[in-house]
This record gives sequence, C-alpha cells and structure tokens, in this order.
Amino acid sequence: MRSIFVIILTLALAGLGASYLWLEQRFDLPAPTVDLSIEPGTSVRGIAKAVVDAGAPVDPDLLYWWFRLSGQSRQIKAGSYELTRDTTPRNLLQKLVHGDEALGSVTIVEGWNFRQMQNALAKAEHLRPESRALSDEALMRLLGRPDLAPEGRFFPDTYTYRKGSSDMEVLQRALRAMDKKLAAAWALRDPDCPLQTPQQALILASIVEKETAAPDDRAAIAAVFCNRLRIGMRLQTDPSVIYGMQESFDGNLRKKDLQTDTPWNTYTRSGLPPTPIAMAGKAALLAAVRPASSTALYFVARGDGTSQFSNTLDEHNRAVNQYQRAQRTQRARTTP
Repeated sequence: MRSIFVIILTLALAGLGASYLWLEQRFDLPAPTVDLSIEPGTSVRGIAKAVVDAGAPVDPDLLYWWFRLSGQSRQIKAGSYELTRDTTPRNLLQKLVHGDEALGSVTIVEGWNFRQMQNALAKAEHLRPESRALSDEALMRLLGRPDLAPEGRFFPDTYTYRKGSSDMEVLQRALRAMDKKLAAAWALRDPDCPLQTPQQALILASIVEKETAAPDDRAAIAAVFCNRLRIGMRLQTDPSVIYGMQESFDGNLRKKDLQTDTPWNTYTRSGLPPTPIAMAGKAALLAAVRPASSTALYFVARGDGTSQFSNTLDEHNRAVNQYQRAQRTQRARTTP
C-alpha cells in the first residue's frame, strides 16, 4: 500500500514539474515579433486559439486550461499585443491581464502645417489613415469643431496609440491637448497684450514658431508683432506669405510674391491672417501672450539662428545691410 502511495506522489510531483517547465517554456515564434489581436467579447478558448493563429507553436488546449486554472481568465483584456521570442505561457497571461498592449507612436513636430501632420500620420506604422479621405470641413465636424479650420489646432508632441487604431483618435487627442495648452497660456497673458481672443493668440504663436527656433528670441519677435498691431502697422511676415502661396512656393520668395494678395499676405493686408499657419509649441504660445518688454518694430536674421532687433527703419536698414553683406561674404567663401 505504501509503495502505491509513493508511486502516485511521484507521478503527481513529476506532473507538477512538467507543468512548471511548460509555463516557463519560450515560444519558438516564426519571427522576432508577431502581432496578437484580441477582439472584445472573445471567449477564453477563442483567445487561446488566437495566440496559436498569431504564430505561437503552443497547444491551444493547454493554453486554455492554463488561463482557466490560473483564476485570471476573466481579467484578460481585449486589445493589440506584441509577442516576442521571450514570451512564455506565464508572462503571456500577465501581459493579457495587465493590458500591456503593443503601442506605436507618431511625432508631430513644432512648426509643421496640417498637411505635414497628415503625411506623418499616413506613414505611421499600424495606424489607419482615415482622415485622408475627409475634407477639412468634414474632418473638423467629426472632431466636434465644425466652425474651425484644422490648421494650427493640434498640439505638436509624440503620441502613442494601440496598433490598428485610427488616426482620428490621435487627432482627437492632439486637438484636446492644444485646447488645454492654449487655455493655460491665455490665462497667463500680459494685461497689455493687444490680442483679444485665444484664437488670435494661436495665430500669432504660429507665426512666432515659424519665424525663429531660437528660444531667447521668441518673446522679442512676439513683441515686434504686438507693437505693430497696436499702431496698425502691417506685420509683413514672410512665413505667412509663404503659407498663402501653398504649392506654388518653390523655395524662393520674390518681390512679386510679396505683392500678390492672398488672405495670408501680411504685406498686402493689415492685422493677423485668418488662421494659424503652423502648429505652435508651448514656448511659442507663451511668447505670443507674454511678449518681451520692447519698443522694437523690426528684426532681421543674423545668419546664426538669432535675430537683430531695431526700433526704427533706419536702424533696421543698417542691420539688414550688415547681416546680409556678412551672409553674402560667407557664401562666397564657402562656394568652390
């Protein structure tokens, strides 16, 4: 009798040992990574089958009973997952229970316009480009902003998403993010700021974003434009003219371009353009509502990424001659 008990105990222990080894056995996947998609409402057995269908060489019945006997099968979450060759039945269950989904990411860059943003979304891996089939009006209507143009309304940042998501989800998040950033900046605006609405602040911030990448110059450039707005002087900002030219801009801005009227030509029209011209980051938003204390009305690029500011046209003309002459000399020295 004792010998029979020993045999049964030995077999049970052997079974436990084999079970432990199986739970820690890595999947011999056909590729370094495979995608696993679990739809909402999938049964436990259906989940086990989906793992096998994804390419994991594992017995679906064993996987099913492992999920059931673990007591955690009801906690498995639907979603998109990524399996690697380090995946085992044990850590697979933990991944599914914790909802550790496979994520993609897309970066929206400060200063991009809406078309550039759409191109980046269209190229993002595992992201459905549903917005490309929509007109601007239809897109903004679906996003709940039927009276707004899409330009400048999305905050530049890096956004993660579940594989297989729609780019409309990313756009919705970027739209809400810009709402929050703009509201926060507007709440901090200088009382002397000539801007009347958050929309005007967004437009000016987009111009500041395109005019300079130098952190120390943003508030000074915003001050120039605010000073011009106060006295009714035209903004005369090249990036706005270029935006209005759209596809006809060939990389060179000519005198005739400055004289050709469009809604965004700030040489031919007074005040701010009708929409933003790019996506502004947080620093540009703050600069627009809290410009530097300055009486400057002009600025010119020095050629090193920074700008020279002037109070009068005579000072500005001298600065233009100085820095443009220096740039011509530098080009001559570097030209073979």
